[in-house]
Amino acid sequence: MDIIKRNFFRLLRSGALNEFESIEPMSAFKWDRLIQMVKAQKVSEIALKGIRNHQYDEEMNIPASSFEELQNSPMDTENISSRLSNRFLNKRLKKIRENEPHAIDASMDTLTLLNIIVKNIGYMLNRGISLNGILEMGRFLRTKGDKVDFVKLDGWLEELHLQHMAQLQGNILISVFKFEQDEIPFVQKLEPEAGKLTLRSLNHTAMDTAKDWHFRQSKSGFVKNNSAVLRKNLRRSIRYINYAPIETTSNFINNFARSLSEIEE
Repeated sequence: MDIIKRNFFRLLRSGALNEFESIEPMSAFKWDRLIQMVKAQKVSEIALKGIRNHQYDEEMNIPASSFEELQNSPMDTENISSRLSNRFLNKRLKKIRENEPHAIDASMDTLTLLNIIVKNIGYMLNRGISLNGILEMGRFLRTKGDKVDFVKLDGWLEELHLQHMAQLQGNILISVFKFEQDEIPFVQKLEPEAGKLTLRSLNHTAMDTAKDWHFRQSKSGFVKNNSAVLRKNLRRSIRYINYAPIETTSNFINNFARSLSEIEE
């Protein structure tokens, strides 16, 4: 991992988790690259808090222009619905959400954690790994993990066929944000690919966009497709298919069908 990414993750750990690890000095060019990475990942608020936490760090040499650019960047927004693409699994999810508030042993904190996991899965399959979402899960585990019924959560994840995808998210916390495995009870084993997938997603986030078109209709009436976007989405699906084969396949098919239905006149 290069110095830009090391400092990037240190700022996020500081801003989201209040953990301090000294920043390595960088050139103005590298700071600009880090700021671009922060904005692409939509973690500006977390990074700003991290920078302020390091204001007395002797090694912190962020240029005033880079800090100002980050301060003036738009507020972070991530509009990903917390639902599943597979309609049968989504019905199960909806039933869990409807029934849990009325259960004798109701645990709304457990349901909240499930919703965070589902939302992260939607982001991962459609845009790549959301470090904002992963850190949201990390903060929740650190602050309310003692209130979560992990036996119940494991049952839900098994019912929704999402155990491996949830475990991957937990492994990202372990591999890049230095969580301990015992902080994340639904992580049964370490995934060596978690760190690699995170860095790959980090490198490609700037190129990912939900507004990329798949098919367009020309003035002559012929339909043409954006093969680069299709290949990108297919590669992303292949990366995650072993973790959640049903949901990954359903998500790709749904996106493909939606692209066809949105052909421009």
